[in-house]
Amino acid sequence: MNIFRLAGDVSHLVAIIILLLKIWRSKSCAGISGKSQVLFALVFTTRYLDLFTVYISSYNTVMKVVFLALSYATVYLIYMRFRNTYDSENDTFRVEFLLVPVIGLSFLENYSFTPVEILWTFSIFLEAVAIMPQLFMITKTGEAESITTHYLFCLGLYRALYLFNWIWRYYFEGFFDMIAIVAGVVQTVLYCDFFYLYVTKVLKGKKLSLPA
Repeated sequence: MNIFRLAGDVSHLVAIIILLLKIWRSKSCAGISGKSQVLFALVFTTRYLDLFTVYISSYNTVMKVVFLALSYATVYLIYMRFRNTYDSENDTFRVEFLLVPVIGLSFLENYSFTPVEILWTFSIFLEAVAIMPQLFMITKTGEAESITTHYLFCLGLYRALYLFNWIWRYYFEGFFDMIAIVAGVVQTVLYCDFFYLYVTKVLKGKKLSLPA
């Protein structure tokens, strides 16, 4: 494992922990898109169907279990434990606009036309756009809490680090995964505008505000 993948996994894990702690400590999920979190839970579920059938390493297995557990814990807190604080009025992104094309692409572009492979491809494409309901919600409300922006930054950093991971693996291992790379580039591009605002505003102590 190279340093970029490890750093990416850590950044991903930190992002989810930041979000969970934010919800738990404030007893509120205000400003958090439940739809994005459901999509992420779906991403991990369809990607890790091989959890009990394919063993790669202890690290790989542990990370799969952790991401699955944390993603469903987040969904539980939003829709069950603190559902009275969930801002459903502003979490209105039409997820079918993401799911339909992602499902179609998964059947058209995959490495093997088998259920597990198609679902893995589905998870890769879906992860690239799963954050869109959250970004849409921030745009609609016009602002985001600092802790939410830290979560988004770590999530975007994870994907950017994975781009370097793929470059590393191509040059040093001869490994090239076109599906994962294209999806990763798309996901990173979605964060570019947010990265700029994060550096110019949030890191200077200003509240992130966007035009509604």
